[in-house]
Amino acid sequence: MQRRFPTRNTLAIIGAAFFFCASFGSLAEPAPKFQQDSANIKAKVERIEPASWWVGMHSPTLQLMVYGKHLDGLEARVQHPGVSLVKSSRTDNLNYIFLDLLISPDAAVGQVDIEWLKDQQVQFKSQFTLNARTPGSAERQGFTPADAIYLVVPDRFANGDPRNDSMTGMLDPANRSNPGGRHGGDLQGLAQHLDYIAGLGFTMLWPTPLVENNQAINSYHGYATTDFYRVDPRFGSNDDYRQLVVQAKEHGMGVIHDVVLNHIGSQHWWMQDLPAKDWLNYRQSYVETNHVRATVQDTHAAQIDRQKFTNGWFVKTMPDLNQKNPFLATYLIQNAIWWIEYADLAGLRVDTYSYSDKDFLAQWSARIMAEYPRLNLVGEEWSMNPAIIAYWQKDKVNHDGYRSAMPSMMDFPVYESIHNSLVAKPNQAADLNQLYLAAANDFQYAHPEQLTIFEGNHDTPRIFSALGQDPALLKMALVYLATMRGIPQMFYGTEILMTSPQKRDDGKVRGDFPGGWNNDNINAFNGKNLPLATKQMQDFVRQLFQWRKSEKAIHQGRFLHFIPENNCYVYFRISDKKTVMIVMNRQEQAQDLDTARYAEVLRSFTKARDVLNGSTQDIRQRIKIEGKTARIFELQ
Repeated sequence: MQRRFPTRNTLAIIGAAFFFCASFGSLAEPAPKFQQDSANIKAKVERIEPASWWVGMHSPTLQLMVYGKHLDGLEARVQHPGVSLVKSSRTDNLNYIFLDLLISPDAAVGQVDIEWLKDQQVQFKSQFTLNARTPGSAERQGFTPADAIYLVVPDRFANGDPRNDSMTGMLDPANRSNPGGRHGGDLQGLAQHLDYIAGLGFTMLWPTPLVENNQAINSYHGYATTDFYRVDPRFGSNDDYRQLVVQAKEHGMGVIHDVVLNHIGSQHWWMQDLPAKDWLNYRQSYVETNHVRATVQDTHAAQIDRQKFTNGWFVKTMPDLNQKNPFLATYLIQNAIWWIEYADLAGLRVDTYSYSDKDFLAQWSARIMAEYPRLNLVGEEWSMNPAIIAYWQKDKVNHDGYRSAMPSMMDFPVYESIHNSLVAKPNQAADLNQLYLAAANDFQYAHPEQLTIFEGNHDTPRIFSALGQDPALLKMALVYLATMRGIPQMFYGTEILMTSPQKRDDGKVRGDFPGGWNNDNINAFNGKNLPLATKQMQDFVRQLFQWRKSEKAIHQGRFLHFIPENNCYVYFRISDKKTVMIVMNRQEQAQDLDTARYAEVLRSFTKARDVLNGSTQDIRQRIKIEGKTARIFELQ
């Protein structure tokens, strides 16, 4: 069994034990029920989520989560043009009320008053806001194979505003000397360097989660949410996030929002007063997930194993959410839609995708795609088995009838094949057959062209280190990433040869980008003190992905490949107007390829222009390819 250890550092278990115990221990008793037993006790609404919505959404319904003390005995009334209160629901915790609203297409924009009544008398009012929807919002285009994604860990990319590095009321103050600490990167730092990212040829920006993560340690990565509707103030504000998206668009880029549906952080405000007894899985005693993803699809799996996978906690500081609770399911669906609409997003990436309840996931993806039919969603399913990845994608015909609406999934089998094909193992040569076999498995997918392919991410060792710090092998990997079917994603710093231990070390994998802090001696943004080899790789990435931006044969073309011979892999991307030939030679020595083998594609071509060096060669008989090299040829 392959076990995925928690992406958010197993060290979180140790340092946050006190906070976990304080929160988790309180769960042993039922949530308190407050009674209106005195005229001196005043009711108070502390939160309404979401606090805003839009007129003209595909679904006219909205469910508000209302939280406050002493709400028992109160009834809600909404009197607003085009808005009607359909239903008011309570759970076993009387501090929560769930209001189901119906919003007509012609509802009045503005502040909506919610009157709270007792004995038919208004006690007080609270509000939420209805906004006018941006024209064309529903038809927004999500990321596609025409895009290339740049993944960043915001805390480690650039510190644009040192004033927000540590903030009153926030745990885990900045400590750049600690690999697992907060280093100060923020939204302003990202905004200041959008020109750099766009200049590399990337058209999509994927930051790891930006919502509040007020945990005691390892809060920088963002995967332990403590407030679903608030950007972590150490990154900036909600408005800063929205402005980042505006600025990214000005640079020709969209933004992908990273969401976590499976769990929250132990310091989430819910943990002090859970909305319902069944809001969490394994509420009474901690049970860790078994991390065996195959249990979902396994027709022979024991129920206890399947349940432990989906219901178990990721780590002790990440309580597992029970998406079978209908109020929680609706809350998570609406939160995703809210961020798409509020921040004008180009897509969502879903962390630990398969760990959530699978029926909920089908509902979640279907609801979002109904609101935004051209949006893209990509799920993280960390499995090297293509059959398991394929199970979760839209239009896959599954053995159990399960239907998903997820357009894309992260292609871990291709990730593994990139590494295994290029790295020689003891007493075994590196073998490009791994790449061939990865593509040969595409028959299992409903839409292989929509899969997100990648060379690495924030949970994996740096590829340059994995390849023995060999620039030639890295160039081969990146050529494959840029020309293979699917949507390519590159991890920040790959272009400047950032390294890490080959064994997992999250803090070092997510290292600081040089030049993102004022006192950095090396600045990769402007080239200051950048080593020559690093500059050359940066230029290579820029050339490669700038070329890819306009190549429809790569975006839309048919993929055709030939069985590798002599560790040389040849494949084509073929469109109506253009044919591109990619040749990868893993041998140390140069090879002359007899083009007669590729006649079914090459018969109508006589010349090939090398995209990377600009040379042209006659291909009627042979093609010469240097050792440890990948070449891209536009056929003429």
